[in-house]
Amino acid sequence: MTGPKTLTDTKNWLRTAETIIEALPYMIEFADQTVVVKYGGHAMGDATLARNFALDVVLMKQVGMNPIVVHGGGPQIGQMLDRLKIKSEFIDGLRVTDAATVEVVEMVLVGQINTDIVASINAAGGTAIGLSGKDGDLIRARKVTRTTRDPDSNIERVVDLGFVGEPTRINDKVLNIFERSDIIPVIAPTGGGPNGETLNINADTAAGAIAGAMHAAKLIMLTDVAGVLDQDKQLISRMTAAEARELLRSGVATGGMIPKLETCLLALEGGCKAAHVLDGRVPHALLLELFTEHGLGTMIVA
Repeated sequence: MTGPKTLTDTKNWLRTAETIIEALPYMIEFADQTVVVKYGGHAMGDATLARNFALDVVLMKQVGMNPIVVHGGGPQIGQMLDRLKIKSEFIDGLRVTDAATVEVVEMVLVGQINTDIVASINAAGGTAIGLSGKDGDLIRARKVTRTTRDPDSNIERVVDLGFVGEPTRINDKVLNIFERSDIIPVIAPTGGGPNGETLNINADTAAGAIAGAMHAAKLIMLTDVAGVLDQDKQLISRMTAAEARELLRSGVATGGMIPKLETCLLALEGGCKAAHVLDGRVPHALLLELFTEHGLGTMIVA
């Protein structure tokens, strides 16, 4: 090992040392704590960001944390459905999933995306294993229906979304086994229905249910936005559950942020200590949020 060659080298090395020292209290605080990470969006489709994500998760495990990764895959499912010429529609942000579609969902989520993420984590030096919600009866689910109102007649009707589910029970015993090992679980958001059928579950919803059931120290949702914004479009770095509910009630939270905030609130109600919404497109977003004083996105506490 050689010493620094220039003053610039010395300053860079000192900056690295200072960063490690800044992270130390957080490493101590979250040792042996469970952190559920919802991984999706554009970060999942970028090779460099995917490698950074894998490195972050491996480092979390190495310093004593227990990361659980729950991933999405909506764009990839859409691409495969288009390739197979299977039509698909959305109602309230949920993909209507018939028998043909659920086969594609399971194939893409479990057979393609899940194995790719596992391979990336293993290549980064970790030991990851892929699971679907049906493995070990991990996620029990029930079918979801939605009520819509006809704009002309003003009559409400119940819409069958097909094989779309929502969690009813998380088998935390399965995940507790991984906490006592060096293995990082990577979970595809499918679940088993009452008759053993496969149900397609929104990845945000699955991550929130798992975070609550595991009484996780944190639920971290990687998105394509900086975090939760106020009415002036400024980032809110920290907020309470009550303030999050007010954003929903007042209509300040719109679009895709609505289900994300609802998921965070459900996770907190279930026993998760804190929920975070941050931009997964930022390199090493996980480490910046976990191990620095100011963090990166929005933290929501009960």
